Amino acid sequence: MPEPTNPNNTLSVAILSGKGGVGKTNLALNLSYALFRAKHRVLLMDFDVGLANVDVLLGLSPDKNLQDLFRPEVEADEVMLPIESGGFDFLPAASGVPELLEMDDDMREILFAKLNHVFGNYDYVMLDLGAGISQTVLSVAAMSHLHVLVVTPEPTSLTDSYAVIKVLHTQYGINDFHILVNQAESAEDARITYARLTAACQRFLDIEPQFLGGVRTDPALPDAVRHQVPLLRHAPGCPAAKDILTAAVRLHRIRQDYSDTLPDLPVLGKIPKVRK
Repeated sequence: MPEPTNPNNTLSVAILSGKGGVGKTNLALNLSYALFRAKHRVLLMDFDVGLANVDVLLGLSPDKNLQDLFRPEVEADEVMLPIESGGFDFLPAASGVPELLEMDDDMREILFAKLNHVFGNYDYVMLDLGAGISQTVLSVAAMSHLHVLVVTPEPTSLTDSYAVIKVLHTQYGINDFHILVNQAESAEDARITYARLTAACQRFLDIEPQFLGGVRTDPALPDAVRHQVPLLRHAPGCPAAKDILTAAVRLHRIRQDYSDTLPDLPVLGKIPKVRK
């Protein structure tokens, strides 16, 4: 019987948004932190190679980043930084580097050949991808197991989020999307926002995204950013922190639902071919 491809059932989660300014990176960080506090091993990858800023949210100044992995002598564990001991690590990106923004298939092969050696050490690999529909964003998202789209109630966010879903569905055959509504006024506001996006996806794409949760607008969140610590450490009892914890629980249940198939799936699949 062949050895499993993914013996630790590592789940890769692509965290996307249609536009900037929706709080995607903050939610990626705090979802990761929530999973870690629940005793899971988590690798948070900053793959927003246009405007990388997870390090800023954490008050870190990395010596190395993703760009260094293209150097033959640098291995992945030399680039990663521990956020907290015991299994919460961070892999930083670099902002505004043309080589990363415009990675071709060969460059991605080099990068992920190194990263695949460390992915299996974690329960979750969380990929904070850039906003929009650049080729790098789409390719890495299509390689991941799970696709979480961060949206806000603003019409521009819904329109741009639909565009991301449409491209990933029509060009890469992806049907499973999980919607996380940020900056909601209430739980009802989050549900209404999700329903609007889902209605468009059902009507024009014949797919139904799933609701991962809503995160309410909370003054504790920008305060945590100013202090450069995760919200769940800064104000764990605030409304937004409770909402993020609820979404993290749902995310873990999804991983449990995938438990029969994950062992036979690579943590990140092959670089997909775009449909004609």
